[in-house]
Amino acid sequence: MIKPVATVLFVLIAGFAFAQAQAVATMRQLMVDLIHPASNDVLLFVARGGSDNERDWAALRHSALTLAESGNLLMIRRPGDQGDWMNDARTLVDVGTAAYRAAQAKDMKALAALTEQLDSSCTTCHKHYRPNVFPRDGATK
Repeated sequence: MIKPVATVLFVLIAGFAFAQAQAVATMRQLMVDLIHPASNDVLLFVARGGSDNERDWAALRHSALTLAESGNLLMIRRPGDQGDWMNDARTLVDVGTAAYRAAQAKDMKALAALTEQLDSSCTTCHKHYRPNVFPRDGATK
């Protein structure tokens, strides 16, 4: 009987902590200052063919982790949107996590295999939520 009480208490505390969370950055700031630079870092690292420098790999791990956690931030921002938004954000989490694991292993082949998925995760979301950038049905910008 103690276990259900502890579970309920945990859920209440977690709910209270979540309710106290307050967004600091705007969606534009998340995109411009976190997500876009991190995705560029990963893509450019692969385009340069990697590095033998541990600092470069550490920076790559940082960028990959930023992408993964940014996907989580995007899901928190719009919890009621269970459609494309959550799917697109989940894709960013997945590709960021895979890139982080590849960076930990210093696996350039795995990183290179992720570039199309990373690019697609950004492009797909922008097509859904930035129609001014990616017009739908042949509409002009």
